[in-house]
Parts: sequence; C-alpha cells; structure tokens
Amino acid sequence: MKRAIILSAVFATSATTMMAQQTETIRMNQVALYPSQQKTAVIEAPAAKKISVTNVATGKAAGKARAVRKSTSPWSGKQRTIVDITNITTPGTYELSANGAKQRFVVKNDALTDITKATLKAFYLIRSGVEIEPQYAKEYARPLGHPDTQVMVHASAVSPGRPEGTIISSPLGWYDAGDYNKYIVNSAYSVGIMLQSYEQNKDYFDRLNVNIPESNNNTADLLDEVMFNIKWMLTMQDPYDGGVYHKLTTPNFEGFVMPKDCHQQRYVIQKSVTATYDFAAVMALASRLFEGNKDYPCFSARAKDAALAAYNWAELHPKALYNQDAMNKQFDPDVSTGTYGDFDASDERLWAATELYLLTGDKVFLSAAKPITERNFLLPSWGNVTGLAMFSWIANKEKDAEIGENLQKKLLSYCDKKLETTPTSSFNTPCGNDAKDFGWGCLAEAFCANGVTLLYANKITGDKKYLEGALQNADYILGRNATGYCYVTGFGQKSTMHPHHRVSAADGIEAPMPGLLAGGPNPGQQDNGNGSLAYPSRQPDESYIDHENSYASNEIAINWNASLVAMLGWIDAQMSK
Repeated sequence: MKRAIILSAVFATSATTMMAQQTETIRMNQVALYPSQQKTAVIEAPAAKKISVTNVATGKAAGKARAVRKSTSPWSGKQRTIVDITNITTPGTYELSANGAKQRFVVKNDALTDITKATLKAFYLIRSGVEIEPQYAKEYARPLGHPDTQVMVHASAVSPGRPEGTIISSPLGWYDAGDYNKYIVNSAYSVGIMLQSYEQNKDYFDRLNVNIPESNNNTADLLDEVMFNIKWMLTMQDPYDGGVYHKLTTPNFEGFVMPKDCHQQRYVIQKSVTATYDFAAVMALASRLFEGNKDYPCFSARAKDAALAAYNWAELHPKALYNQDAMNKQFDPDVSTGTYGDFDASDERLWAATELYLLTGDKVFLSAAKPITERNFLLPSWGNVTGLAMFSWIANKEKDAEIGENLQKKLLSYCDKKLETTPTSSFNTPCGNDAKDFGWGCLAEAFCANGVTLLYANKITGDKKYLEGALQNADYILGRNATGYCYVTGFGQKSTMHPHHRVSAADGIEAPMPGLLAGGPNPGQQDNGNGSLAYPSRQPDESYIDHENSYASNEIAINWNASLVAMLGWIDAQMSK
C-alpha cells in the first residue's frame, strides 16, 4: 500500500522560492536544487560584479559564488556570465546577489519530488469521460465531459463488422493537448516513455503517491494513470480485424469551452498502419510490465492478444498511412483536427517488433527488429519512435547482447557529442546549443528526450557526467534560460500562466492547471501569420510568448508531459536516494 500524502503538496508551488520577486538579471532553476548537484546561475550581463550568496534564515554569507566564464549567444550575440555555486550543499533557502540584483533559490534533498508529482498528477486533471473530483483536484474539479459512449464510425473507418455510422463505446483516456480529441499515435508515445522510465525506477515510482482515485490500491500511481489511458486505447482496436483507428475526434476543434459544453458528434477515424504498430508496441510493453499485477489480473494476457492482432493487421496493410487531406476528398464529414501524419511506418514497425520479441521471445519478431542496428541514434518523438525501441533493447540487453551492445555504443556516442557543447553553451546545458533544438514542443522533444537519453547513458556507464547533463536540461526548463520562464505551470516565480489549453482558459480559475509543460521557444511562430501575437523575439531560444492563442509556443500536450515525467522522475529517483 502506498503512503498517504496531503493533497496540497501535489499542487504546491515551491513556497520558499515564491518569497522573492523574480529578477530578469539572474537566471536559474526556480524550483529547487539537490545538495550534491552542480549548481549554476546565469547573469544577463557580460560581467558579474559583487557576487555573493546569503543564507536567508541566518542572514550570513554562505559558500562562494564564482564567475567561471562568459558566454555569447550564437543568435542574438548577447553576452552572459556563468556563475558556479556548487559549493552550497546544505539544505536551505539562499539568496544570490550579482550586479545589484538578487535571486532566491532552494537547496533540498528531494528537490524535484513535488514537481514530479505535479507533472504526473496533471494526467488525472486532463482525464476524459469521468468527473474530476474535488478530493483529488481541489478547485480544478469539473463535471464529466465527453463520455464517448456514443461514438460514430466515420466513413473512412468502416469494416465488415462495423459499417459507416455504427455507434461504438470508446470512453476514458486523456485529452491529447490544448484540444479535446484523443489520438492513438501520441497516446502510444506518451504511455511508452513513461513505462520505460518506470521500468528503470520501479522502487521510486512504486512509492510516489499523487492522490488519484486509484491511489489506495497496490499498484504504482504512474501505472494506474497509464492504465486509465490504455483502457481507452483498447477500445480503439476493431475487434473484427485487429486494426486500430488513428484517432477519436470531432470534425472540427471545439472552442475554448469546458468539456461539458461540447456537443459535436465524435467519430473514430480511419485505421492507420502507424497507429496500429504503435498500439502493438505499447500493448506488448504494458503486457510485460503488468504481468502478475493483482489489481489488473487479466490485463497482461489481453494486452498480448491485442498486440499480436494489431501487428498482424499492420503487416497486411503497410500502405495504410494517414493522409487527412486525401481522406477528406473521399469521405464525409471532413475532418480538420490534428493529423499526426507520418508517411514512414518503418520506425513504428521496429518498435512493435522489439516489444513483441521482448514479450514473446518469438524469433519472427527478432528478425523484424534487427534492422534497428543499421540506424543512428535519434531522440524519440511521436513522429519517430526508433529511440523508444533502442531504449527497450538497451534496458533488456540480455535478450540479445549483440543488438543491445551495438545500440549502447550509438547512444553513448550521441550523448558524448552533446556533452561536448556544454562548456561553450549560453546556459551551461548539453541541449539548446543548436538552432535546431528549438521548435514545436522543443522543451520535451529536445530537452526532455535528451535528458532521458543521458539518464540511460548514466545507467549504462555509472558516469555521473550524464546525470549532471540531464540535471542541466531540467534547470533550463525550470528557469535558467533565455526567457527567464519556468515553463511548468504552477512552479517558479515567473511561470507559464496562459497555456494554449481549453480547460485552463475556460474554467474561470486565474491560475492554469498545475504541472503542465509548455511547448517552448519556437522561431517558426506558425500561430503568428498576421502578426497578432507580440512575440518578443525571433531568436530561436527567445521566441516564446505566454499567451493562450500561442499554440506554436505555449500549447500543452500529453507527449510533452510524459517526457517530463520520465526525465524528472528518473532524476529524482537517482538524486534523492
């Protein structure tokens, strides 16, 4: 049985950091730092003068703050000063002074525990098809919306057993992003990366209680939350042939209204090969990790059967790629919601074959998975899940030492090259030093994915430099960056307040749901075609605006939060031992 916690702890913004006003001169982690980690601040000036650290409780000088180098932005040319305060190791609240500015920071043994809980708890808050209850959500409680028990089969999704217009039940699951639809491709990625982090940190997640309706059972809350979405995913498989619908959606995006006020008909849309392979991969992975689970005693066998049926359908339909524009020319009603379009299913096939081999030991799947050794390491994302397949091989190297060792070498080579950029970076991070690191969802798809990769490298080698690299990426997200924002809602002194998220915009509560990760700086500014959004800059690392209409830089999404949970939870598991 998991230990009980007080609800408010999950929602709490770090109270000690809120005692001081945010300064634009000093950029650093606004949540908390571990006693033993490298501690860095960045001064927004080419020189740092009169640097000192004071213990807030005693008013006395504490340790030494040392300017170690200057940095110059490769894009804006801004000059900054990197300050090291690593020798502050005693838990407490401190104040860093430099150039006449002051910034408080916290050192504590469980530095990222509360924010890890909040980012995981966010998945409860965005559940679909159930009432969000006050005893778990406090002021963010809301009535049931989108029961999804009367979902219509779209003309693009027919099968002999389910003609057009058939009504099916497809409840539960998470709202995908700022919208109210549910997408298999993104759900699979989200479940996958959280399950992989769980696999590496079972003891930590088994004791992490975030106060959800299932918290009193004997299963880790992360697994319970993932299961809530998996139950929906299982309803998206056509029982007549094993194929998986690409998404459950309204024809058009709903407005910025609460779920209970949405009334468009919802549909399951065309079966796709990418969704079906992704589904097969996640069901196989979940089947393995839930085996023997007493709270879900029948699930493992059911998930295995579902994975096998899905894989067989995908093998028979390799050209069933989701092309929404082409679909709309053939079928009605037209659909204009998120596409998650992907015209290469080879990476999804590698992931599905990998997970099915690790589950079954069948050499048919080993043969299908072996081409992964011909690929270079690539950070995982919903659009290319090769990295997730590599993570599973590395974590289960004993299943095939040749494949596992081959992929380990590629991952370590990638990580070493990223770490080489830290000493000359603007914010002392291994990520964010190339303009390509910034774009749609970059805080997750670059920084978090890079962080998880570095944590695998730490697991492989035991070398702390990789763990430090992941910590530096976390520090970037939490405030040590070019905008000075802590990009996780509910945390920090300068926090994202207006995410592109329908519930947060429509619920009448000033503060957004806590624990949500913003997409981050995006120089593409795809939401600013008419110049209506006053982005402060087009520089890659500064192109962010905290506005609810900024879907390009300020939307939230389950894959981004899942990546953050995977990284923060793994870091906290290692650092708070």
